Amino acid sequence: MEKVNVSAFLRKYTMVIALVLVAVFFSITTEGKILFPQNINNLISQNAYVFVLATGMLLCILTGGNIDLSVGSVVCFAGAAGAMIMDKGVNMWAAVLAMLIIGVLIGMWQGFWIAYVKVPPFIATLAGMYAFRGLSNVVLQGLTVSIKNETFIRLFGGGADCYVPDLFGGEGFNMTCMLAGCLAVVILIAMQLKNRINNKSKGYETAPLGNTIVKLVVISAAILWITYKLASHKGIPTALIWILLVLLVYGYLTTKTRIGRYLYAVGGNEKATRLSGINTKKVYFIAYVNMGFLAALAGILTIARLTSSQPTYGQGYEMDAIGACFIGGASAYGGIGTVPGVVIGATLMGVINQGMSIMGIDANYQKVVKGLVLLAAVTFDVLSKREKK
Repeated sequence: MEKVNVSAFLRKYTMVIALVLVAVFFSITTEGKILFPQNINNLISQNAYVFVLATGMLLCILTGGNIDLSVGSVVCFAGAAGAMIMDKGVNMWAAVLAMLIIGVLIGMWQGFWIAYVKVPPFIATLAGMYAFRGLSNVVLQGLTVSIKNETFIRLFGGGADCYVPDLFGGEGFNMTCMLAGCLAVVILIAMQLKNRINNKSKGYETAPLGNTIVKLVVISAAILWITYKLASHKGIPTALIWILLVLLVYGYLTTKTRIGRYLYAVGGNEKATRLSGINTKKVYFIAYVNMGFLAALAGILTIARLTSSQPTYGQGYEMDAIGACFIGGASAYGGIGTVPGVVIGATLMGVINQGMSIMGIDANYQKVVKGLVLLAAVTFDVLSKREKK
């Protein structure tokens, strides 16, 4: 049996360890309140937009540390357009389609300036941040528009009844949720073992077996614990279904597809990638189109959860998404980062927010703590690369 490389393991899973330590800290300081089933549920529902936006932001960051500052405004604009469409009695699905198309068009607009005109992403998306925030106010006329479509609210994660129903009709404990967690663990273990066997047969380098076993045990335990907590409340919130769908699709896209490999290649060395025959402009363009699409989806989830649309929605969302990526291990220089890392980063930020809110800490101090955590994560990345050089 291969030996577990402790130093490599600790270096790779620094943020996972940090997440566990932060969760333990808040569990002690809140007298266990943060681990109540309802608070676990709130953590997922309230931070759904972070998981979705951070996944899209990861694609932008992979291209060379580039970011999108406009996502919060796009969330607001797409949500405002959808709310106004539904307010006029238009079919819910037409409104959803319109919001997604708006997001894609915005992504194409910004991707054009960044990829083909060579406007720096910071400037292009800063312009978008101002423009789409202003358009949100124009569309809503500075007012709040309520969402009255109950199907839309239940389907996209707003309200008190937005849960996957228990197929077994149990009282007090959602057995469907628990079985889904067990099935997820079985699928995870089977996929990991299959990948390991395939890599071994092809002569690829694989992680020590001990590392793989420890990772699977920890992840499986986390999945079962979370599903048990959710099952003890009301079950699987519909927002979690959308989060998992995004994570699975983009996890596959970044690791198993050609465009995923191109994203990492452009971030690693754009000039070499271009000289190898890859259309780097198209890669940039696709990254920002995906960001626009996911910003629109986050807008849908946001107005469904809050059952309304306001000109102020989405403020600061871009910083949460960027922070989740860097905290989750994405490199500020590009070319490094994973969807599982985004999950860790978004969860860590969510735990910090939730824990400090339960403790009654002022929102301004919460921003201070998140800023320091982000600085620490990026500093760790910079110092690690300096050591390698």
